[in-house]
Amino acid sequence: MKKNIFLVFLIVAAGVAFTSTGAFSAEAAPIKLTYSIFFPPTHGQTQAAMEWAKEIEKRTGGRVQITVFPGGTLTKAPQCYSGVVEGISDLGFSLFAYTRGRFPVMAAVDLPMGYSNGMVASRVADEFALTYNPKELQDVKVLYLHAHGPGLLHTKKPVRKLEDLKGMKIRATGLSAKVVEALGAVPVAMDQGGTYEALQKGVVEGTFGPMEVLKGWKQAEVIKYTTECYGVGYTTTFFVVMNLDKWNALPDDVKKVFEEVSEKYVDVHGKIWDSTDIEGRKYTQSLGNEIISISDEENAKWRKAVEPVIDDYIKNTPDGKMYVDKIKELMKKHSK
Repeated sequence: MKKNIFLVFLIVAAGVAFTSTGAFSAEAAPIKLTYSIFFPPTHGQTQAAMEWAKEIEKRTGGRVQITVFPGGTLTKAPQCYSGVVEGISDLGFSLFAYTRGRFPVMAAVDLPMGYSNGMVASRVADEFALTYNPKELQDVKVLYLHAHGPGLLHTKKPVRKLEDLKGMKIRATGLSAKVVEALGAVPVAMDQGGTYEALQKGVVEGTFGPMEVLKGWKQAEVIKYTTECYGVGYTTTFFVVMNLDKWNALPDDVKKVFEEVSEKYVDVHGKIWDSTDIEGRKYTQSLGNEIISISDEENAKWRKAVEPVIDDYIKNTPDGKMYVDKIKELMKKHSK
């Protein structure tokens, strides 16, 4: 009898030992996640994303381990969202505009509303999504959104007035392609990864994007001019999302960490968008490129030219007017 009791004790003790070391404990095993990012490794936005991952790891005491794949090495920018849905990556950081038509509600944020900076655009994008929680985003867990500063025109030859832009081939993506068309130019759909070479080889004569692309993507090396057309300053909304099954499998305390850190990083990214815009401006000027400031009267002409883009969105999107009005409201709120 004593021998049997002793054997039982040994078995229980061994089980406790294995559990405490994690040999058979699923709870003790780290939660390993992959994170696909399309920005190059040295880009400020990649650095911010990596800091976000490190903070998640730190605040979970190492229970979560995130392996980052920058530069589109795991999934390219246009496939990033689908890659998360399908489980190719557990986390993804890209932009909605690369899959035009898939995100009709979120497209409202990218309209040429005249955004003043990246912080305002980031706060607008994130709060807009939280407010409406659109059906188009229900196949992932949205952790947070952010958006770049005003998209401006960068060209190989000077564009000093609207008429100069007529017929020029301009790289654009998502709704910015409609902006290019409304301004009288020819939009050429292309992601940022291919823009440098396209400008270098003359496939396109210019590109629309924030100032940050001039340094972050080295495009100042292959353009000569930037036209400050703030009247049509659009933005592009970026997402950080997680595979829904992976999210649902997380313990509640880990979910809380993800949500708290993600809320904080909306402003982190917004601040970096603005700082990299400043860096892009300095970089292009250091190469001797010209920044063309257009008059208020000229800006008004550009603004009037793109109004049909906004009107078209309202007309062809259910509740489109409500979304546009909300964005205007949020822009005022976050510009204070």
